[in-house]
Amino acid sequence: MEKTFDRLNFITAGMPLKTGKGTYPEAFEILKNMNLDGMELEFVHGVRMKDEHRSFVREMSKDFTITAHGPFYINLNSQEEEKIDASVQRIIDTASVASQAGAFSITYHAAFYMGKDKETVYEQVKKQTKRICDVLEKEDIKVWIRPETTGKNTQWGDLDEIIRLSNEFEQVLPCIDFSHLHARSAGDFNTYDEFSKILEKIGKDIGQYALDNFHGHLAGIEYTAKGERQHLNLEESDMNYKDLMKVMKEFNVKGALVCESPNIEDDCKLMKDYYNSI
Repeated sequence: MEKTFDRLNFITAGMPLKTGKGTYPEAFEILKNMNLDGMELEFVHGVRMKDEHRSFVREMSKDFTITAHGPFYINLNSQEEEKIDASVQRIIDTASVASQAGAFSITYHAAFYMGKDKETVYEQVKKQTKRICDVLEKEDIKVWIRPETTGKNTQWGDLDEIIRLSNEFEQVLPCIDFSHLHARSAGDFNTYDEFSKILEKIGKDIGQYALDNFHGHLAGIEYTAKGERQHLNLEESDMNYKDLMKVMKEFNVKGALVCESPNIEDDCKLMKDYYNSI
């Protein structure tokens, strides 16, 4: 949480594809050669990372930006108490391991509505987030906790909900997935003005520090009236990444933008090169 940024860093969702079955040293070598800025550790199928890998990535975090993504099977609004407890623990585990590996921020999909009204679900997510923050404070784990804006209307996590929760807790900030906002609305949030309004809202409702410590996601995306279907490469989608890069530059956003396209490192480079060309 104490990391400060002087610019926007473009990082890959996991090891670059070119790493193949290789290891972290090879992955960071590829990032360095491509002039990319770091990676998001993908704990999407469980929080597992060997001690030596944690130490190595922590060392790399002096020169690269590191974030982490929690497991997919998280639902703070499950109808089963043991699933809620397991979800809370997964977020705590993600924060703990990520922090040991030098990450400044973690993200996760927080909950599903499960047919309940939005306010009831908000209160439930808030209650469980307090449990998480209390443990992290007690154990002195300093990493930003960021529920992500989600891609379907069945999932908790529209822009207003994420911002509201961020204002409840000192350790919570949004992870803005621009592709998810675009898919969730079945085509909105994809113009220069709409991108500007998102960042304006964050700056106004939370504070400038939320734009100085930014953590966001971007990919091409396919969607239906029900929201997100799958990630695509940027050039194969209607995602207006060029205007987004212009807006990010205009607002002088600092922190991390994670590329989640299927061709992660290539689109990450595409975004960074376009950003630098403006």
